[in-house]
Amino acid sequence: MSSRSENVSGNTAPRDSKDSLVTWALALAQLVSWGSVYYSFSLLVVPMEQSMGWSRTATNAALSVGLLVSGFAAYPIGRWIDHGFGRRVMVAGTVIAAGMLLLWADAQSLTVLFVAWIGLGISMAATFYDPVFAVVTHRYPRSFRTKITLITLVAGFASTVFIPLTQLLVGSVGWRTSLVVLAALNLIICLPIHILAIRSSRADVGSQPNNGAVKLANDAATRRALRTPTFWALAVCFTAYYATFAALTFHLVPLMFERGVSNAVLVTTMALIGPAQVAARAVWFTFGRTLHASTVGIVVVTLFPLSTIVLISAGHSAALLWLFALCYGAANGMMTILRGTIVQDLMWTEGYGAVSGMLSFPSNVAKGIAPIAAASIWSFTHGYVAVEWTVFLVSILSAIAFFVAVRAARRAIASA
Repeated sequence: MSSRSENVSGNTAPRDSKDSLVTWALALAQLVSWGSVYYSFSLLVVPMEQSMGWSRTATNAALSVGLLVSGFAAYPIGRWIDHGFGRRVMVAGTVIAAGMLLLWADAQSLTVLFVAWIGLGISMAATFYDPVFAVVTHRYPRSFRTKITLITLVAGFASTVFIPLTQLLVGSVGWRTSLVVLAALNLIICLPIHILAIRSSRADVGSQPNNGAVKLANDAATRRALRTPTFWALAVCFTAYYATFAALTFHLVPLMFERGVSNAVLVTTMALIGPAQVAARAVWFTFGRTLHASTVGIVVVTLFPLSTIVLISAGHSAALLWLFALCYGAANGMMTILRGTIVQDLMWTEGYGAVSGMLSFPSNVAKGIAPIAAASIWSFTHGYVAVEWTVFLVSILSAIAFFVAVRAARRAIASA
C-alpha cells in the first residue's frame, strides 16, 4: 500500500510524482466516462425520440433500468476492489461502456436500447466515482481526501465539455454517429489509463503479510455498518439526493424546451453546471480542509433545495436559470466529495469499497426510478411544475437525513 512506498528513504519525490500523475490520469478518465455515458443522454434523448418515434417514458425507462443494474452491481464491484481487483474491474467496465455505446448507436428497437443500457449500468458501477474512490482510498490511505478532491475537480468539467461536444456532434453527424465517437473516446482515453494507472492494485494488496486477515477485517467492517444508525441515515440522505439529482439531470433540457427557453440560454445554463461544480470543489479544497466534513455537508444539503426553489421561480429568466445552474452545480460538486469522504470521517475506512457499494445500491436504485418517475409525473400532469415541487420535497428529506447521520455519529463517538 502507499504507506510502504512513502516510507522508503530517499525515494519519496519520484514516488510523489508518479502518484500525482496517476491521480491526474484517473481524473481525466472520470471526465470522459461521465461525459460520454451519463451527461450525453439528455442531449441524445430528443433527437432519438424524433428519429425513432419512441415515447419519453420508454426512453427514460431504458435509462432507469441501466441505473437499477448499476445499483445492484455496486456492492459486488466494491467488494472486488476491496480484495485488490480494481484494475480488472475498471478495465472491464471501460470495454463494456464502449461496446454498449456502439450497440446503442445501432439500435433499431426499444429492446436493443434496453439491452445497451443494462450493459451501461454495469459499466457505470465499474468506472464511475465509487470504484475510483475505493481504489484511491485503499492505495493512498493517508492522502485519499486530497486525491479524491483533485479527481472530482477535473471530472467536474464533464458536463461543460461533453454537453456542448455532444450537441455539436448530434447537430453535425446525427445521434448514431455521435455515439460511435463517444465509444471511441472510451477506448482511446479511458482504457489505456485504467490499464496503466491501476496496474499495481492487485500486487499492493497481495503484498500485505496478512492479506487474509485484511479481507476478514473488510468483511467484518461491512457487517458492522449494517448495525450502525449513521450508515442508514447516510443511505437515506444519498438516496434522496441522487433521486433528485437524476430527475433534474435527465429532465432539465426537456424542461427548458417546454418553457420555451432559447437554445443559447439552454446551452449556457447546462454549460455553467460544470464550472460551478469545479469552483465549489476548489473552494472546499482551499478552505474546507480546516473544517470537518459534516460542517461542509450541512452547506451542501441546504444549497440543493435552495437551487430547486430558484429553478421553480426562474421561468424564462436567463439570469435566474444561470443562478440555478451555479447553485445546483455547486451543491452537486461538493456532494461528490462529501460522498467520497464522509463514510471515512463518520465511520471507518475498512471495507470502504463494500460499504460504499451498499450505500450506492439504494442511491442507484433511486437514480433508476427517478427519471421514469419524473417522466410519469410529467405525462400525468402535462407539465414539469409537479416534477419540480416533488424534487424540492425529496431534497428536504435528504437534508434531514444528513443531520440525523451527523448526530448519530457524534453520539457513537461520545459513548465509545
